[in-house]
Amino acid sequence: MYGETKKDLVEIIKKLCEMKQVSLIDGRVCKDYIHMYVAIPPKMSVSDFMSYLKGKSTRMLFDRHPEYRTKWGDRHFWARGHDKRMNE
Repeated sequence: MYGETKKDLVEIIKKLCEMKQVSLIDGRVCKDYIHMYVAIPPKMSVSDFMSYLKGKSTRMLFDRHPEYRTKWGDRHFWARGHDKRMNE
């Protein structure tokens, strides 16, 4: 992810973390992946937070960049790495 997309994604992730009272300690947006080091409140599971973050950030990014909605279509924008549905 480059340029405006990268900038928007950083802003979106920071905002969503703040909304859920998650501390974003460190993070990097790279070409095709994101690393985040976060402190999640004990009342929230990692999978619940990641599902929230992935879902909301995708919608917010598509609102800012509608061309991605067409490009990605029904495919998942994010990998399913911490999606709780995988663990069921």
